[in-house]
Amino acid sequence: MKLVLVTGMSGAGKSIALKTLEDSGFEAIDNLPLAFFPNIINSSTPTRHLAIGNDIRSRDFSIEYFLNVIAELKNDPNIDFKILFLDCDDETLRRRFTETRRRHPLALDRPVLDGIHHERDLIGKIRDVSDVLIDTSETEAADLRKIVISNFAQEERALSVVLTSFSFKYGIPREADMVFDVRFLKNPHYDLHLRPLSGLDTEVGKYIESDAGFANFFQNLTNLITPLLPRYLEEGKCYLTIAIGCTGGKHRSVYISKKLGEFLDKSGYNITLRHRDLEQ
Repeated sequence: MKLVLVTGMSGAGKSIALKTLEDSGFEAIDNLPLAFFPNIINSSTPTRHLAIGNDIRSRDFSIEYFLNVIAELKNDPNIDFKILFLDCDDETLRRRFTETRRRHPLALDRPVLDGIHHERDLIGKIRDVSDVLIDTSETEAADLRKIVISNFAQEERALSVVLTSFSFKYGIPREADMVFDVRFLKNPHYDLHLRPLSGLDTEVGKYIESDAGFANFFQNLTNLITPLLPRYLEEGKCYLTIAIGCTGGKHRSVYISKKLGEFLDKSGYNITLRHRDLEQ
């Protein structure tokens, strides 16, 4: 079993690192008290990978207890154990807490820098025994995700793509990363025989593809999307939502979403197909 203990300075990016590990195949648990470690680890299967966040926020935190737990885990032959320590310079941490108006956990009644200095004194020994140290003083969130992935990713990841058809009448899906408008294609709604059907039906698909501009459009669509998707994965994004809209959300958007999903599935992406307004 692989176990990554994520710790470090408050405000240095532990939440981002833990979320990145979760997206990379780990089961992630944040702010787990040290006393619960044995039960969680013993209940895990050998093939399960865990990422556990623990720092000064934990209710039973003490440096001595922490170091004892680390020593036990490092000596366990059944666990591939690593400590990921997130650090950052004091001034950058102060600025982050000030800009976000968050309270430092050790500076509830004192200046932020006092809490930062106190925390650094407390956890310096953990930093000294860490396996991977990442200083985020000049690191953006996207770059931090890349660094974490390069150190701990379990396997070659595939981007999960959600394809959502929708009706413009009911608004663009808020979760959409890309939006395509296919209202320029021939509308099956005006064919009385096709009106009761949907883009999932073969007859509707044939009608849409009979549009003189369809073939060129779909080729250009796949040419645009194909080189973009790997770049999203490189930026640490594991999930992407592509929304395709038409007037009623029943015919053209449904069919294009379905056809694009088939294309991307053959390209090795994990595809989820949703038709938000099909029943409207």
